[in-house]
Parts: sequence; C-alpha cells; structure tokens
Amino acid sequence: MNDRSGPFKAISLEEARSLRDQGWQAADLHVHTLCSPDVIPARSLHPEALYHKAREMGMGFVTFTDHDTMDAYDIAGWDREGLVTGVEIKIRDMRVVGHTIHLNVYDIDREQFQELEEIASEGDLICLLACLRKNDLPFIYNHPLWFEPGEGPNLAAIPEVVKLFPAVEYNMHRISRKNEIAMELAKKYGKGLVAATDTHSGMIGKVYTIAPGDTFGEFFKNILSGRSCIAVKDLTKQDLINEINAWIDLVFDPDLIPYSKDCTTGTKYLDGLISALESETLRDFPRICRYVLSLCHKISNSGLPASLYLRFEGSLIPEIERQMATILVENAKCSQTHSSK
Repeated sequence: MNDRSGPFKAISLEEARSLRDQGWQAADLHVHTLCSPDVIPARSLHPEALYHKAREMGMGFVTFTDHDTMDAYDIAGWDREGLVTGVEIKIRDMRVVGHTIHLNVYDIDREQFQELEEIASEGDLICLLACLRKNDLPFIYNHPLWFEPGEGPNLAAIPEVVKLFPAVEYNMHRISRKNEIAMELAKKYGKGLVAATDTHSGMIGKVYTIAPGDTFGEFFKNILSGRSCIAVKDLTKQDLINEINAWIDLVFDPDLIPYSKDCTTGTKYLDGLISALESETLRDFPRICRYVLSLCHKISNSGLPASLYLRFEGSLIPEIERQMATILVENAKCSQTHSSK
C-alpha cells in the first residue's frame, strides 16, 4: 500500500490488529441495514444480525447509518453496549455546493434527527451545520468524490465543503485515487479522517477506523486530533466481483424478510428482479430461479460488471485532479497574499 501518512495514518488490517490488542477501539462508521431503501431485506442485514456480527468481529463501537431513517434503532434498541446512534443525511444545497452531498451524524436522538431532516429538505447546508454544532453532534463528510447518478458535480466547491466539516471519509467502495484525493484534502485542511465500508450487503468491518477512547466521544475527538489510524485496503476488481456475488445471493435469498418498503437500489433491472422475487413470481418456478441465479453469477464472475464500474469510477479522475490542483494553487496564492499584508 502507498504511504499515505499525514496527521492520521493509513495502516494495514494486520497492523490494526496489534493496536486493537493494545486497547484501541475499532469502528466501521458507515453501515446500512435493511432499513435503508437501497438495501435488500435479507435476514443477514437485519440490525440485530449486523450488531452481533460487528461485535463478534471486534468492533468496539457499532453504528448504523441508514439513509434518512433511524428505524434500525427501533428494531435493535437504542441503548446497547457499544451501539452508537447514527444516520446518513442527504442534502442538495445549490448555493453553497451545487450538487447533492451526504453526511453521517452520530450520537443523535430522534428529535435531533427530525430537526436536521427538516433543515436538509430546505437545502441549507450552512444552517444544517450550525444545528449540528449547536447540538455538539459528531459528523463527517461522506465520500466527497461520489455524486448522485445523473447529477453534474460542482468540483470546484469540494475543497470549500471539506473546510466546513470536522472529518472526511475514506470509503471502501471508491477507487484508490478518489480516496487518495480525499485524504490529501483532509491533510491540507487539517481534518480528521475515518475509514468505512459503506456496506449495503453486510460486509461490515472490511475497513475501519481505529483510535483510543473509552467512550465514542473520546474516540471521535482522537480522530479529529489525529491520534487515530485507518485500517484500509484498496478496492480491487476481485473485491467488486465478490460484492456483486453477495448482492446476487441476497436477491435470491429464499428467506427474505417481509418489510414495508420499496427496495430501490438505483439500478432499474436489479430493482425489477428483486420485486419479482419478493412477489414470488419467479419463486413459483424453482428451476427457472436456479437458472437465473447461475446466469447472474456467471456474468458477475466474468468480471465485466466490475470492470465497467471501475471504468466509470475513474472517468472523472483527470478532471477532478485538474480542478483540485488549480484550486489548491489558488488557495496557496491567496494565503501568501494575506500573510504579506
């Protein structure tokens, strides 16, 4: 792995185990349960199942950050050992940002969440951040170089948005160069850095943040001060193949949980297949179901979907690098001008 040391340090999963043995806490700070609308309602993605899985893996703190909902805590309970309440909030502020961004908020209660959702619906990021600080809530800027499908990003705004947040996310599902740029921005502006899976398929703890702290408040403060590490691995084509196969197995899980929501993965054909399986249209024909499952795995194992994803993820990199370099140079010139006055 490349040396990405800064005010924080990226280490291997093997090195992280040594720090955990010394009493440092580990946490995957971006996890989705079946309460998210883009997660398949499988029993393995039930909040209770994910909580126990994370604890068995040695995660000192466990959080669920479903999209704009905290229903997972109504299911798993709000007060359990090591459980940290959390949520992923989406906001589209066209004045300050120019595109949709996502942020994770922690140690939050239901009333605070409802207040934040109302502000987010109005598209006022500055007001949202002021509310977070007023309530002294930990929060991070999620995957700063991921953008909503079909939305043209305002790349020039990203460094300015990073400045507004206490910490930035290294996201397992982004290609290495996007994460490197996120880390460079965090280092440039003195921000904390967290590593998280952003898993929608139960692959919790594949990467994580590690820091000392008996409470989550202490843990998060150490992240912001740089007394922390991120245990990471670069995204590979085989990782993506494994992830796609996991999704396929979840889609064809014969024991999907009846859940009062529409599953919307963002992919029209996958949504249609899930809908057909949930309504038992295909399950009434097990031989056809097995054939479709086998065909889906063959397509996945060919590597074509993974390759297309990696190509798409990398398509914006030249423009991102050009704009980031230009912005950082301009910021450096402005700083020199102000210091000379």
